[in-house]
Amino acid sequence: MGKKIVVITGSPRKNGNSFAMTDAFIAAAEKKGHTVTRFDAALRNVGGCHACETCYKSGKACSFDDDFNELAPLILEADAVVFTMPVYWYSIPAQIKGVIDKLFSLVVGGKDIAGKECALITCCEEEDMSVMDGVRVPIERSAALMKWKMVGEVLIPGVLNVGAIDKTDGCKQAAALADKI
Repeated sequence: MGKKIVVITGSPRKNGNSFAMTDAFIAAAEKKGHTVTRFDAALRNVGGCHACETCYKSGKACSFDDDFNELAPLILEADAVVFTMPVYWYSIPAQIKGVIDKLFSLVVGGKDIAGKECALITCCEEEDMSVMDGVRVPIERSAALMKWKMVGEVLIPGVLNVGAIDKTDGCKQAAALADKI
């Protein structure tokens, strides 16, 4: 039986390397019978968390009404959440950081989010694998806090220019990640 998967992307470059891996993952997941909903954070309006702790007081995940309020119900219904993004300046891109910070609303709002599966797909320009720690560690720690099970990570170094991912096995690894969900 297929699972509900939410894929949250963090790149503003539609034809970039992380999008290519995202597309490969989604195609493989759908082929396995999963239902996939994609949320391109960089192409949406999601602000940062204001730490007002009024989450769900207005009936919405965030009192500051932005596109996160469309995403929150999808996350609540999902069996798995997959984050995909490039590394920006040794960290999580700002375009997806607002989404990650607003996951706080699910915790403050007392929502039952434990038990979901979680995965990460990321890439970076440099060859040094530790460059991806600025993305990998926060995602792993966030998953642990929310009691989500990390089922896999695709970490691809050495890609910068559009199409560089084609010289790696990144898309193949991303597609194989669907087998772990």
